[in-house]
Amino acid sequence: MIQFDNVCKSYSGGLIGPAQKALKGLSFTLENGRTMGLIGANGAGKSTCIRLIMDFIRADEGSINILGSSPRDRRLREKIGYLPEIPSFPPNLNILDMLRFTGKACNLSGATIGARAEHWLKKLHLWKARRRPLRNYSKGMQQRASFCLALMNDADLFILDEPMSGLDPVGRAEILCLIHELKKSGKTILFCSHILEDIDRVADTILVLHKGEKLFSGSPEKLCGSRHTKDLPDAFLSLIGESDGCDQEH
Repeated sequence: MIQFDNVCKSYSGGLIGPAQKALKGLSFTLENGRTMGLIGANGAGKSTCIRLIMDFIRADEGSINILGSSPRDRRLREKIGYLPEIPSFPPNLNILDMLRFTGKACNLSGATIGARAEHWLKKLHLWKARRRPLRNYSKGMQQRASFCLALMNDADLFILDEPMSGLDPVGRAEILCLIHELKKSGKTILFCSHILEDIDRVADTILVLHKGEKLFSGSPEKLCGSRHTKDLPDAFLSLIGESDGCDQEH
């Protein structure tokens, strides 16, 4: 479960610039076993939300509850599977090295690490390349390697930041199927993507952010109904356009 209660976050504007407000009193709840699509234009506050959940940064105001604990609780790391937007690996290591490191960090036994590594590398078509240095992986292979790492600890909560980035249509379809499998197994998923069609296929509920504020929270069907369209991208654009129009009037 994820709960944000009136969370505010600003970034320093430097020596002379004003502070930049990234989140303005954001409140939302993602219940256990549900999948939420986090959507918004660049600068909407999506990355800030993820960084707060992962405790990479801290809120200025408000409270955040993750699986019954504060994000500051280091034990949470063993319960979260995190896929960053941009994979980053030590260039000389291979995926087996990274999976062993991740498994040890999550206190998994050697046997469990070996079994899970083989399972996920085969499922994500990286088994034959398991000893190849990660620096020699293509962008799509790096994305799949990053997903293997997120899956390694059989987490309760998955934070997926642009999971389809760099993947071809076949790769996208495979990752969407994998997310559906995680849903069926009862995992809680926060899924951030600019590909709204993927959000529509996967998410039980969506959270629309715009300029640090919540514009909508509910099912994709509810948003489409309120905007009188059957298409999520059109509904999103209509909602954002209306909000910007109101801003201009005031």
